[in-house]
Order: sequence, then structure tokens, then C-alpha cells
Amino acid sequence: MDEIRAFDMFCGAGGASLGARRAGAKIVGGVDLWSSAVDSFKLNFPDAEVFEGDLRILSPEELHKKLGRIDLLISSPECTHHTCARGAKPRSEESRDTAFQVIRYAEVLRPRWITLENVINMKPWSRYDELKSELERLGYKILEQVIDSSLFGVPQRRRRLFMVADLYGQPPAIIPKAQPAVTVESVLAPVGKYKMNPLRSERRAKATLARAERAIEALGNDKEFIIVYYGTDGAGGWQRVDEPLRTITTVDRFAYVCPTPDGHMMRMLQPDELRKAMGFPEDYIFPPVSRRDKVKLMGNAVCSPVMEAIVRALKESQCGNELIDVA
Repeated sequence: MDEIRAFDMFCGAGGASLGARRAGAKIVGGVDLWSSAVDSFKLNFPDAEVFEGDLRILSPEELHKKLGRIDLLISSPECTHHTCARGAKPRSEESRDTAFQVIRYAEVLRPRWITLENVINMKPWSRYDELKSELERLGYKILEQVIDSSLFGVPQRRRRLFMVADLYGQPPAIIPKAQPAVTVESVLAPVGKYKMNPLRSERRAKATLARAERAIEALGNDKEFIIVYYGTDGAGGWQRVDEPLRTITTVDRFAYVCPTPDGHMMRMLQPDELRKAMGFPEDYIFPPVSRRDKVKLMGNAVCSPVMEAIVRALKESQCGNELIDVA
């Protein structure tokens, strides 16, 4: 195959497509319901055909006519109603069922490969096995693998479920290269770039202060650290800076705390720091949206180095499973 032509369902800010492009794929199109995501995708993939709207309404037949051959179908279905971060809030089965749009598009586009990324909590979903069976019905062989982005040079421990499907052979396992972990410290802006405020303040929530006190008790008074400012992560609510960041979500939740002669000072991690922790390069462009939307764009994204590794592995496996015509 001289060229791998990829279409990105649920394209978001374009993290998955960026990884595929770095591995040599040509991104010919994408679709997303959120205008900020579409704007981001257009800025970084100006030659792609980008659709703004509900992919349940978009016709895969018309898409096929417009774009031609699709070799790689990239998908990251809506995950909010699978994730444990939702707590006891009601789940929307309609939202979770958007994963089955992958089947509808695959039936028409017949791509050689399909990648589906989601939170690990997708596996206990009552229709997960049905989704796999539908892919197998179409002739795909499937690899399921939980991948931690920190093993691929990303300064974030982000464990995600990847379902990789190949029409012509068993997909290869995605093996990380041996490399040292990249830490939170590596993404932090220089001291003084962003304003900091006293940690201990009457307005500070008691739970926030309790997380910080646990960190200070464990590390001592002279060490910097990260706290989970909103909510908790089930791991004490804090972490060291010499480790990869814990999972970035769509909520602005991490704060940096450092000791000073005037006491511990604190600020939230900034969008540019979160961008680096997601693996987006310096030259990746985000649209001029609110801070909240920037965080949401990154929290919804796929770490591009992971997708790059997946597509490279698929390309290498192609040598042993040559493409045949099934049109």
C-alpha cells in the first residue's frame, strides 16, 4: 500500500490523527459535533475534509463518494458515560451506543484497519462483546490492549483501552521502546511565568488543604508537588513532580504547589502545560477558545505518540499480510 488514507471519526482536537500522520498516514477527513474541535482539526489538517455535525446523520456512502478509498478508520467514541469519573450520575445508553457508528461506517468504507480508543471502563459495558462480534462479522481480527501513554514518552499516566482491527491478519501487539519516564517537572513553566497564590487561605476548601497537608507530611516542607484541586483520584489526591502526571480529564483539576520563604504557594496547571503533558508538540495549534474549552479539548484527546506507535506497528505488519481486493 503506497499510501494509508485515514478518516477520523470523533476527531476532537486531532491527537489521534496527528499520531497517524507522524507514522506516515494521510489524513483525508474527520468529523466531530463540537465546533471548537472542528476548528482545531481544520487548523492542523488544512488539506483534510472536515465535517461538523452528528456522524449518525452523516452518510458514509456520500462520504465514500467524496473521499474515495479509506484504509484506516480512527475512532474515539464518546467516553463520558463509560468512565468511573462520572460517579453515580446517570448513564446515557444513547451516548454509549455511538460506538456502533464504527460498524456502520466500516460496512461502507471497508477500511483495512480500524482503531477504537476509549476508557478502560468500556469493557464491562453490556454491549461491548456485541461490538466486537459485529467487527468479527465484517471479517476483522481484533487486538484488545490497555496502553499507558507514559510508556511512549508522554509525561502522563493515561491508561486507555485500544481495540485494533485488521481485515487481513491478526493485529500486532503494541510494544513500547525502553525509555525513561517523562515527568511532570518537564512540562512545568519557569518559575515566575504564572502568578501564584498562597496555598493556605480561608477561601480554600478544607479537602484541598487536606490533600496538600498529606503531600507535605510525606515529602517535607521543602518539596514541590501536584494536588488534585477538584475531586479526588483515589490515590491521596497528590503526587510528586518527578513522576508522569496522572490522567488529564476534561475538567481543570490539577494544581502545582511549591514552597517559598513566604509559605507554600499554589496555581492551577496552565493549558500550555497540559498540552505538553498530552504529547502535543509546540507547533500544534489550538483555536482561540476559553480556558475551559482548551482543557476540554485536551482532556478528550488521544496522546499522539501512542497512535503513532500503533500505526507504525500496523504498517510493519502489513508486510506479512498483503492487501487483497475485497471490493
